[in-house]
Amino acid sequence: MRTFRTQTSRSKVCPRNRYYECVARYSAATAERKRFYQDVSISQSEGGLYEINLDQRKLKTPGGKLFTVPNEALAIAVATEWDTQRDTLKFYTMHLTTLCNTALDNPTQRSKEQMITAALKFLETDTICYRVDEPHGLVELQRNEWDPVLQWIEKRYNVTIGSSASILGPEIPEATKDTLRQHLKSHNFWSLTGLEYVITQLKSIVLSLGMIDRHLSVEQAVLLSRLEEEYQIRRWGNVEWAHDYDMYELRARTAAGALFVHLTSESSTVKHKLLQD
Repeated sequence: MRTFRTQTSRSKVCPRNRYYECVARYSAATAERKRFYQDVSISQSEGGLYEINLDQRKLKTPGGKLFTVPNEALAIAVATEWDTQRDTLKFYTMHLTTLCNTALDNPTQRSKEQMITAALKFLETDTICYRVDEPHGLVELQRNEWDPVLQWIEKRYNVTIGSSASILGPEIPEATKDTLRQHLKSHNFWSLTGLEYVITQLKSIVLSLGMIDRHLSVEQAVLLSRLEEEYQIRRWGNVEWAHDYDMYELRARTAAGALFVHLTSESSTVKHKLLQD
């Protein structure tokens, strides 16, 4: 059993839209509560899964299931989330825990195929495929920043995506959808849960795959997803603290989703590399 000692003293004691509502509800079902444990530890069950222990109590999901994860790396990451909470537990900051709960409870009882179909739906409205035709400065910015990413993904997966300034967006060839569907099938259910979460944050399957494949950093992917907003802010100004907070939150959620994908990957090489980093 691995223990995470803390210095904090012990306190007293869906269809597509429905799915995203469920995820949001899981992350904010109990926004805050008093910390009720002192020590956090992980242990491995007889079946090889890893459990999270809060003092002597085993963590459970919102649905009442025993909270178990498939590998030690993810268990350590989740335990760290619980261990770094202070006097008050802020569940809305515990993104890895939320993703694990979603994968374990599967509140809308979706199949892997349904998850893939939902993810591919974003290709039809992908952030970087929709372009403006004015003002000239934003047109140039989108071309300079987004085109290289589109070119990368088209070459990486041997597909055609394209972009359009039409309200209808680009017409995505069925062959492209089939190719990306086959790629997504290579992910397991847990990994797909994380990938779909990232896609919803960035509103882009192109940017999400670019980040998961390590072509883009989290910071780059987030900035590219907010390109038009950042252009308008530079032009007209902004409420600084609000902008900084939104950017921080989006980076945190996106980074957590990407980490979740890698830690739930069936590739032991990837997990070993992440632990070394």
